[in-house]
Amino acid sequence: MAALKFAILTCSDTRTVAEDTAGAALAELIAEQGWSVVAHEVVPDDRTVIAALIARFADELDADVVLTCGGTGFSTRDVTPEATVDACDRLAPGIAEHIRAESMKITRRAMLSRGTAALRGTTLVVNLPGSEKAARESFGFVADQFEHAISMVHGGGH
Repeated sequence: MAALKFAILTCSDTRTVAEDTAGAALAELIAEQGWSVVAHEVVPDDRTVIAALIARFADELDADVVLTCGGTGFSTRDVTPEATVDACDRLAPGIAEHIRAESMKITRRAMLSRGTAALRGTTLVVNLPGSEKAARESFGFVADQFEHAISMVHGGGH
């Protein structure tokens, strides 16, 4: 399998690219795996904008995986899970369930995450927390399954 292509989308009303430590950390972790980052953007917590960028990353940039950071909490501005569902065709609930289960071993506040995972065509979209520490941890909980997941959406066996 060719090296995976990732897009990183940080969803925040308060951060700029320069302040996006979670997205930068994810880019480092992706590179350490020998994978590439084809896009990294920071956008406001706007459901329509987030969904449109997920679609663009999948359809135009042909990203294998889109990682979102932030916007998964209980604030009325936290709309990343809804935007993800808007942009995708099928849910992949086991991924977010695993992230929450592992995160609960670190902090009980992980139960307050509304993050989801879904597929848009052959692109896997995974919502991660907005803090650098939690984004790193969450990536680590699921990174070993990305290649197999993408192989499966392209017709590979289980």
